[in-house]
Amino acid sequence: MDNRSEVREFLMTRRAHLTTEAAGLPAGTNRRVAGLRRSEVAQLAGLSVEYYAKIERGAIAGASASVLDAISRALQLDDAEHAHLLDLARAADGIPSSGRARRRASRPAEVRPSLQWALDSITDAVAFVRDQRQNLIATNALGRAFYSPVIGDGGRVPNLARFQFLDPAAHEFYPDWERFAEMCVAVIRAEAGRDPHDKGIQDLVGELSTRSELFRTLWAAHDVRTHGAGQKRFRHPVVGELTLLYEEFTITAEPGQVMLIYSAEPGSPSAERLRLLASWAQDPLPSSNAERSL
Repeated sequence: MDNRSEVREFLMTRRAHLTTEAAGLPAGTNRRVAGLRRSEVAQLAGLSVEYYAKIERGAIAGASASVLDAISRALQLDDAEHAHLLDLARAADGIPSSGRARRRASRPAEVRPSLQWALDSITDAVAFVRDQRQNLIATNALGRAFYSPVIGDGGRVPNLARFQFLDPAAHEFYPDWERFAEMCVAVIRAEAGRDPHDKGIQDLVGELSTRSELFRTLWAAHDVRTHGAGQKRFRHPVVGELTLLYEEFTITAEPGQVMLIYSAEPGSPSAERLRLLASWAQDPLPSSNAERSL
């Protein structure tokens, strides 16, 4: 990925999203661009128009932290967008982002036994580990049952992004499929900013860009986000609708990997369905029988 191009497109799309009203500036007349002008961003950031224009053209190398913070404030970047801008600046300076050692191998690392044991100790919630390339590299027992549509019959390493954009089953599994698609691309974009030299991410983006028109469109938007915590809806082929809350945890011993835990509100229908799915995972029943017992 070309760093100068990434910087240029990211800053231009953020500028296009910000209105003069939101920025507290007079709208004026004869506006020929969506959002703010470069001169307006420079004014808000306290920079010369020439210097801001240079940065927006991609020449971000050497920009100080105070300058980057000023641009972030001017463009009203959220935490994920601000972190992404800093990652792009570090990449331009040749510094590995966020303390992560650069990895060029696209093959997922072996799961440490202690990490798998930790996953296995979680029995009432879906727990899994994914890497920065969206590979599903480890799960607990309930996670294997939950992600059975993604895992399939084995073979290729399960990949959440490939499932999202290339497998028709994703439209059934994710009731809010379009929102999930936007989130998936925004997370990948943030990961790519943290390590633009990761060949696995580059290969994944290239593959999905070639095979999915929607992915190409969303990738061009340059939106970024982190997972963190939240709520999602699923439609599982065995137990039906599930509303789960998730928490994401960074695995410090494995840079780039995160553990996610999906749990249901105690006493809710989703909690009962998770319990049923756990029983099914231990002693699989025909799907129709499991659904009739709900």
